[in-house]
Amino acid sequence: MKTYQTAGTCSRAINYEVADGVVTKCEFVGGCPGNTQGVAKLVVGRKVEDVIALLKGTQCRNGTSCPDQLARALEAEAKVAL
Repeated sequence: MKTYQTAGTCSRAINYEVADGVVTKCEFVGGCPGNTQGVAKLVVGRKVEDVIALLKGTQCRNGTSCPDQLARALEAEAKVAL
């Protein structure tokens, strides 16, 4: 499992796992429990590029959000994998 340290959100980090370009696990550390658990459940089983397209740019406060931070984490990993 990888950990992404979030910035500008109530959540402190996101733990996630990707296999063959698909998100297989996702959990937020901190944040609004109902929202972060819901987002985590919705992204598992989806292709990384689909999750990025759906969540990137979602705003809450400070110019970002927990879903946006997940998109940023996945985007950074995708660039490293290239």
